[in-house]
This record gives sequence, C-alpha cells and structure tokens, in this order.
Amino acid sequence: MCTACGFPARPGLWTEAGLEGPGDRLRARFLRAQILQRVLRPHGLTAHDDGQTAGIQIGTLSGARQIVDTVPEIWPAVEALLGRPFDPLDPDPRDEG
Repeated sequence: MCTACGFPARPGLWTEAGLEGPGDRLRARFLRAQILQRVLRPHGLTAHDDGQTAGIQIGTLSGARQIVDTVPEIWPAVEALLGRPFDPLDPDPRDEG
C-alpha cells in the first residue's frame, strides 16, 4: 500500500528487474526520464519524472502535458502531443537538411 495516497503500489517495470530496494527503483526512474529527455527534446518535447507522481510526464514546450504509466504508453502520448507519427529511432531533426 502506498503510504502517500493509500492505493496499492504499482508493480515495477520490466526495466527494473533485479533492482534491490526503493532507492534503486527511484534511480532507475530518473535515469529513464533522462534518456527520454534526450530522445524527445530535439522534437520540442520534454520528459519528467518527479519521483512522487505515478508515471512519466510528457509535455510540449508550450505546456501541454500527458502523464503515462508505462514505457509503451509513451509513444502514443508523444504522437498525440506532436500531432503526427513519431519514431524514436528517427534521426535528430536538427541533423536533417
């Protein structure tokens, strides 16, 4: 049970397999957000995980936001915010030209 909100704690992601304690899980969340930030920033988006809110916040530079619970939910949220298809493996748009 979550001591902050009273709801059952969400199970960890597969990317957190083998992590020992809550500190390790929190570090994994922050690392995941940093990686997402590097992928999304060139496309005008941000990724943020404050460690307290369930999920990852994906946002535009103008302030629109979506909170997603799992990694697979990130890409549809990104497409909704961008208003176009998105492939995280596409090259950095700043490199095109």
